[in-house]
Amino acid sequence: MDPNTILKGILLGLSIAAPMGPISMVCIRSTLSGGRGAGYAAGFGVATADACYGVIAGLGVTAASSFLLQYLDFIRLCGGIFLCYLGLSTFFRKTTQSIESSEQHLLGSFASTFLLTLANPMTIVSFASIFAATGFTVPNSGGTQIMGLVSGVFLGSALWWILLSMGVSLFRKTLLSPYSLRLINRLSAVILIGFGIWTLLQITR
Repeated sequence: MDPNTILKGILLGLSIAAPMGPISMVCIRSTLSGGRGAGYAAGFGVATADACYGVIAGLGVTAASSFLLQYLDFIRLCGGIFLCYLGLSTFFRKTTQSIESSEQHLLGSFASTFLLTLANPMTIVSFASIFAATGFTVPNSGGTQIMGLVSGVFLGSALWWILLSMGVSLFRKTLLSPYSLRLINRLSAVILIGFGIWTLLQITR
């Protein structure tokens, strides 16, 4: 694999992961309540979903792309409901329960962000547009270069979430009081519910 291709993928992964959104709130909350391990697990869930969409877009799997776009409203419905559910459960969850669940179920942190990221099929449109603009398609570049770029996307996305979790964990002890965690849970819950409602409003009538 060409190192330059992997580097481009890393930069692409960083640029896709960096904007703040509901996924960022989930990772921050996971880190504060469960420590770095929970934050890393949540971040790798996002990176894995990004890589999956990158593979589909890069290899030009039109059947998968058409399927995702055909059922875009249904996927948005599922994603919006899941965000609202996650927000409501966070809002009403006791602080001690939040800490215990995050420490004991790293797989849950991974699965929640993985599914949330997959619930945004427009990610594949972004990847397809970028790949087409840079010439990274199978006929032009070959499968090896595509996989190199996708590997870089995974590394870049994972790197961002690792850095975010490490940064948040520096303030974990300061914010670990029940009052602070309750305030953070309520704030993140409101943001998640807001994004969930916004996602539901995007469903075409």
